[in-house]
Amino acid sequence: MNRLQVIEECGQSIWLDAISRRLIESGQLQQMIQDDGLRGVTSNPSIFEKAITHGDDYDAQLRELLHADPGRSDQSLYEALAIADIRMAADVLRPVYDASEGADGYVSLEISPHLAHDAPGSVAEAQRLWRAVDRPNLMIKIPASPAGIAAIEETVAAGINVNVTLIFSLAHYEVAAGAYLRGIARAAQPG
Repeated sequence: MNRLQVIEECGQSIWLDAISRRLIESGQLQQMIQDDGLRGVTSNPSIFEKAITHGDDYDAQLRELLHADPGRSDQSLYEALAIADIRMAADVLRPVYDASEGADGYVSLEISPHLAHDAPGSVAEAQRLWRAVDRPNLMIKIPASPAGIAAIEETVAAGINVNVTLIFSLAHYEVAAGAYLRGIARAAQPG
């Protein structure tokens, strides 16, 4: 039993803070799940930037997207690549999600950092990404800024899984946990 499996035996879930097409398509992600007990994956724009710009794994999809729409924005291109990877990773992690009855097996996708001070915009973005990825084991990553706290409550109330980021103190954690609990209390199906 390796160290990650020992940690899992203690009730902790290990998530990988990295994602790339190569990791998924090579079978390395699946191997980490099977051999090491990996239980989830998180992402953010800088993780995707590194994956996309270091190597040629995304070149074919980029050419295809630009051929279909040469005027496509950088944000639109990024999002198409990121959503494809998030879907694939969610599919690889789906057996973990199913076996744990939803306690593990998630992949997180961050809303735009530009929305950190825009609660309604954050909620709308979370809902849009949730629909675009269309996987039950997706978590939408929302920062615990003051506007993010309001967005967390609304997003959880809408039945969307949330991964709260940028928590830097116990007091900050308590505020975020309160938003989560209020959202759960308002959710039509809090499971």
